[in-house]
Amino acid sequence: MPFIHDDFLLSTAAARKLYHEYCEAEPILDYHCHLPPKDVAENRQFANLFEIWLEGDHYKWRAMRANGVPEQLVTGGADPKSKFLAWASTVPATLRNPLYHWTHLELKRYFGIDELLSEANAEKVWAAANEQLAAENRRAWGILDDFQVKAVCTTDDPADDLAYHAQIAKSGLKTKVYPTFRPDRAFLVGQPEIFNAWLGRLAEVSGIDITSFAAFLDALKQRHDYFHAMGGRLSDHGLNACFATPCTEARAAEIFEQTRAMFAASPEEQAEFASYLMLVFGRLDAEKGWTKQLHLMAQRSNNTRRLRELGPDTGFDSIGDLPQIEALSKYMDTLEQEGALPKTILYNLNPAWNYPLATMAGNFQDGVTAGKIQFGSGWWFLDQKEAMEWQMNALSNCGLLSRFVGMLTDSRSFMSYPRHEYFRRTLCNLLGEDMEKGLLPDDYGMVGTMAKRICYRNAEEFFGLSL
Repeated sequence: MPFIHDDFLLSTAAARKLYHEYCEAEPILDYHCHLPPKDVAENRQFANLFEIWLEGDHYKWRAMRANGVPEQLVTGGADPKSKFLAWASTVPATLRNPLYHWTHLELKRYFGIDELLSEANAEKVWAAANEQLAAENRRAWGILDDFQVKAVCTTDDPADDLAYHAQIAKSGLKTKVYPTFRPDRAFLVGQPEIFNAWLGRLAEVSGIDITSFAAFLDALKQRHDYFHAMGGRLSDHGLNACFATPCTEARAAEIFEQTRAMFAASPEEQAEFASYLMLVFGRLDAEKGWTKQLHLMAQRSNNTRRLRELGPDTGFDSIGDLPQIEALSKYMDTLEQEGALPKTILYNLNPAWNYPLATMAGNFQDGVTAGKIQFGSGWWFLDQKEAMEWQMNALSNCGLLSRFVGMLTDSRSFMSYPRHEYFRRTLCNLLGEDMEKGLLPDDYGMVGTMAKRICYRNAEEFFGLSL
């Protein structure tokens, strides 16, 4: 039997029935990812397995470094094939790491390759995959169609002109592709060079001369409006912890002006400024019926030497552990008191905070929108079987698993869509085990329908995207 078989991860008869009869055929709504809109707009043809599989994949880079692979073969100047061969020689060392499952799921689903990848068969796999990548159904559009991806929400800066999104909208692509508003650079008043350069781009794309804090807010609103006109219905923030320091508009304007004058804000001033803007962004989202996503507790760019050499987002981030709950509560409560708390998803990167965040979500449900505040799916270091189960168990015990909007890829790679299958198998295995233990009713109509909705329908109804 091949390693990836029909009942992979499904340990009980109930799990197998739930997966094959209720969840397997559901389409995908990838409501948070980092796919480059340019690649979609141009229907990218990948030249080789490195381009589609290793390019930009910091999960694999971390594993390769841990296996003693030199940086030249990770992010350095080595040729694509040599980098792939280095990855192939690393794969046997990833046993019990989720990369081992993902690697073989991806080889199976994209190329029909059942062999266990290793140094011994790397040349063969390289040739077989590259031959298939030349086909039309392995270009970007073909992949989205093959995996029944109904919609993709990319992650976009307010200063992006969204030209590729406009191109996609006119292309006839069946998959809908929408921008997500991620204004994290607006907080960088502690880094005047970066902030002011970004402000120049924002002024250009908005057509607003940003000579004051009021003009800055006008430009951000103009871009938020434009994202909405382009079909966007979600925003996103990547934060170590939520900002909730009291700050008046006059104080925010003062910090803005000193940053424009190239004086760096202190950490305390940056927290004030970001806190003011977070309320502004929350109100904008609520006005338009958007969903706000808060990705919390990433400790980024820990390795200073590697940051200088390679830049950010190259595999030197980890789980953070800052206090979370008081500030998050204060932020959500402030918006709630104004009647301006949008639909919100709380993503947690530290499992120690699963129960605090799952219970925080329950504080702000409104009795109108089902699942208005979501405890989001396992993220980044927690998007593997064990941590997915932790997240779903916390959500089940503290809220309503039945209203969960399910999985996303959070990926830059077109090779990541089997992660939805991985999640669905994990979900069905969790529920199936409960059924066989008598913890859930032996009622497939009830349990199976819930599982099926978690895979797609809940998200379709929740986000209000035009599908």
